[in-house]
Amino acid sequence: MHKIILASMAAASCIYAADSFSEMFTEGKAYGNIKYYYIQTDKQNDNPYKDTSAHANAIGGQIGFETASLMGFKAKATFMTTNGFSLGNPVDTSILGRDNGVRLGAQYADDSFTVLGEALLQYNYEGFMANYGRQVIKTPLIHAKEVRMLPSAVQGAMLSYTDKTNGWSIGGSYLTHFKQRTSDSFVNIVEHALGANTRAITGSDTGDVWYLDAAWHNDAVSVSVYDYYAKDFLNSLYATAAYHGETGGHAFGLAIEGIMQRSIGNADSNLAKAGSVTGGKAINAESISLKGDIHFGESTFMAGYSYVTKDDNAHDSLVLPWDGTPLYTNMITSNDLFSSNYGKGLKADSIYIGGTSSFKIAYTQTYDFTGHTGFKTVLSYMNADNDRFTKGNQQDFNVVLAYNYDKHLSIALKGIWVKNNTGAKADGTVTQLDDFQQYRVIANYKF
Repeated sequence: MHKIILASMAAASCIYAADSFSEMFTEGKAYGNIKYYYIQTDKQNDNPYKDTSAHANAIGGQIGFETASLMGFKAKATFMTTNGFSLGNPVDTSILGRDNGVRLGAQYADDSFTVLGEALLQYNYEGFMANYGRQVIKTPLIHAKEVRMLPSAVQGAMLSYTDKTNGWSIGGSYLTHFKQRTSDSFVNIVEHALGANTRAITGSDTGDVWYLDAAWHNDAVSVSVYDYYAKDFLNSLYATAAYHGETGGHAFGLAIEGIMQRSIGNADSNLAKAGSVTGGKAINAESISLKGDIHFGESTFMAGYSYVTKDDNAHDSLVLPWDGTPLYTNMITSNDLFSSNYGKGLKADSIYIGGTSSFKIAYTQTYDFTGHTGFKTVLSYMNADNDRFTKGNQQDFNVVLAYNYDKHLSIALKGIWVKNNTGAKADGTVTQLDDFQQYRVIANYKF
């Protein structure tokens, strides 16, 4: 929502950029990116016959066009594509059609695809914005998560008002469909979360999500609140506050966030029944997360902590089916992303499992001081502790080597090593993988 609000403010400043319908197109702009992606994922378990190694190469990206504004109206459309080649056996489908495979059958998981990911009509007047259509959004619990080839997207309507002078904004949105980043289909947003269990849980085959948001900031403090409401399924309240300052000539930041989730309506009673997918447990999940960072020249140090409360009588893991990964202890792979696959919304990953306390440290370094600009390294470590983890704590170590040649071309190498990689099923059953390694090569050209 913040991205859309900022876009609306920019558009409002040039409402009459076009004087005619034809000029909306002649003065519009094309945009996009071309991305190459290589990924290899290796998994080892205590049973060596279950060890796997999968990889894939793909080329894809986005191409779109946004019109100029005419009397406050503008439109945009974005095509998204991913195309695999030199695929492994097995294939790492996370840069191809993994979600299609979950929804339609495994034979579709390694397919290439193209989709009209954005098709949007928007109106701006001063601080007011209204739009409808398909679009990429970034909010704490419904997010784009462009961490593989393509972003996720939603379909629906949004309204917002921004008072730029006083630093506050409010908004309301109504969403009906969700396209996961490895899918070419916009699926009903609640069906996407619950899959074949949608009717058994909610009493209906479909549903929608309404959310309200409010934010305020000044030069040092920012506060935002979101409430997401899906009738007969789930209500999620998210709040965060951050402070940015300077000490001894060094910039620093502090932040706190909290999440509270409850099943509501039919879901609250149906999930509590014996034999439900959650094992007779309604949703009651809460979390708190803290972080701090400090900058010393081109060096940045960060520390984060998160805790998801434990309740043995409830489904106490966070429910994040729409690519929201809000906790400050997020890592490259320990981030709950696969719970956004079709029908997997009641599963959870590592730091998002009920009862998990996690801490993370990270060190980011740029190297402009050497005269070689554009280089950056990121080293991070995370430890997740939960007495439900029978094999022991999960530990993640990530290394990122990145280079930005200019504002168009970037290259990144990523290495991920995880010990006791952990997941929880809808009924709370926890599984752990002994060792997990992943390697990525990404080249991206924006235009």
